[in-house]
This record gives sequence, structure tokens and C-alpha cells, in this order.
Amino acid sequence: MSNSNNLPGNLKYTASHEWVKKETDGTITVGITQHAQELLGDMVFVENPAVGRQLKAKEECAVVESVKAAADIYAPVTGVVVGVNSELGDAPEKINADPYSAWMFKMKPDNAADTDTLMDAAAYQTLVDSEAH
Repeated sequence: MSNSNNLPGNLKYTASHEWVKKETDGTITVGITQHAQELLGDMVFVENPAVGRQLKAKEECAVVESVKAAADIYAPVTGVVVGVNSELGDAPEKINADPYSAWMFKMKPDNAADTDTLMDAAAYQTLVDSEAH
């Protein structure tokens, strides 16, 4: 499967263009996809949720701003924020350089199985392709 986005197969994806990586300690790491950063353009500002904040699935919890637009970032699952990538405060362009390593925040899901309901790479690619038409 070769596509222009080279979606990592080990991640899960949301319809709102977040990626989710399950960690061995039961937490998840969240960022925005290559597709999302391409739509937004050059990042100038990132606002992450506060550590300790309880989030509901699909709740607005962070903001990324580019030279073109601001976009809300949504919690992929219900859970609590356990960490944020503070580097993005000074260097939001890291998201443009490599959106799959420039994570935004980490969560501990209330229910680990919730992550399994998110899209896999193939389903997300289908969504992206359908939006392009």
C-alpha cells in the first residue's frame, strides 16, 4: 500500500484528523495527522490541554494555529491528560516537519478498549480520499 501520506500502520486515527498511539503503559499519545497539517499550513501556535484535565471523547481540548487558520483538536477518547509536549510552545513548526513524532498530549483512557474503536490507517486513508473529492 503506497499512498502519498505514508500513514503509520501502528497508529489509530479519528475523523477529526488526530492520530493516536497506544503506549505499553496504558496511556495514549495524541497528535495531528500529516493530512491535517497540510491543510493548515505553517504552524505558529499550539495550545495544549492542562495536565490533569478530564476529557470526554470528541471534546475540544487543544488548538493549533497556522498562518491560514486555527483548528480545534479533539480528545480521541474519554480520559485524563497525563502529559503535554511543551516543546511545541516554542517550536510549533515541529508539527509541520514531522507530525507523527511531534505529539501534542498524552492521555490515560478511562477505558483502554475505546482506542480500539478508532479508525485504522486504511479506514482513515479512505476518509481522506473521500474528503478530497
